[in-house]
Amino acid sequence: MNKYDHHFNGNEWFVIIALIFGILVVYFLPWRFPKQIAIVFVGCGIFFGFFFDQTLSVLPVSFYDIGDTSHFEVIDFLSQCMYGPYSYLFFYLYDRLTISPRFSPIYILVWTFISTGFEKVADMIGVFHYKHGYNIYFSFVLYLGVLSIWVMFYYFLKAYGHKQFKSS
Repeated sequence: MNKYDHHFNGNEWFVIIALIFGILVVYFLPWRFPKQIAIVFVGCGIFFGFFFDQTLSVLPVSFYDIGDTSHFEVIDFLSQCMYGPYSYLFFYLYDRLTISPRFSPIYILVWTFISTGFEKVADMIGVFHYKHGYNIYFSFVLYLGVLSIWVMFYYFLKAYGHKQFKSS
């Protein structure tokens, strides 16, 4: 049985602080990509956040609710946007650390654990309310798949993207 609160409290603060922290991290990192590529990398997190949250949290599946109710609220929108800065950080570190394709699975696995841990904390605070047998292990598999796609996308952009895409 899920218990929902209807007050502005920990779960909303978690989303706001995570979003602000992520934006500040991205803002203060040295520029590594052309602006268009950076926007695409931020957009990856926002897109996949929206895609999976809107696919898995609505009828007919409705595996979880976000926030204080099962209805879409402004804080739900912000919770999906908070994935943007973290996706940029994923791409930034992948490029900065010059991870070779050989070691990509390890990088993906590390970030899968980080992402799952972040979601677990959000779940404990009340951002997510799992239903119908859904649990964090399903999210682990989703993160594994999404992050693998991101690495392939990184190499696609590096090969066919913006002419000024660099890898130092």
